[in-house]
Amino acid sequence: MQERTRRILMTICGVLICGFSVGMFNFSALGLDPFQVFTHGIFMMLPEGAPGFGTVYAAINLLMLIAVFLADKRKIGLGTVINIFLLGYVVEYSSLFFERLMPNPSLAVRFVFLIMGIVIMCFSSALYFTADMGVSTYDAVALILSEKKKWKFQICRISSDLFCTVVGFVFGATVGIGTVVTAFFMGPLIAFFNRTVAEPMRYGRNTGA
Repeated sequence: MQERTRRILMTICGVLICGFSVGMFNFSALGLDPFQVFTHGIFMMLPEGAPGFGTVYAAINLLMLIAVFLADKRKIGLGTVINIFLLGYVVEYSSLFFERLMPNPSLAVRFVFLIMGIVIMCFSSALYFTADMGVSTYDAVALILSEKKKWKFQICRISSDLFCTVVGFVFGATVGIGTVVTAFFMGPLIAFFNRTVAEPMRYGRNTGA
């Protein structure tokens, strides 16, 4: 299989699996992910009569998209388009599927879904990061910092997650155990899956990439 074909498949599968994992994360109801906390915090600070959350979320992503384009337009591509136009539907329908499958989950079940959701989210993120055919605007932040400043990706990701969590919390958004776990463990887990799965999938196991 040609490398470009592998990259396209890694991008499509990575983003769609990521949407499914976010559905698991939402189903656990144990805290929003850091970027969602940030956007909810911004939304809660707006005066009465301001646009709805969906509009605010889209506006924040648009501003970030412009910033990413100016910083490194190579991060915008197929993955970015799928994230913007398709990911939300995958999250919505997967969340609905789990809710209908288990209408009243116990705390233990919710915790299992949280952990599984985070692990699967990191795995899928590693796939489309390594494919290098565009990522979501938020994911691009840590990647660009890592590449431009030559810092470890996991440090950049933890820093951006903590920043969003703190800002959102200060502005009144709810922070749960899922938020904290995500903030501290997503960066290292994505780096692990990059090294052990995604890079060998793209470049082959015998390359030095």
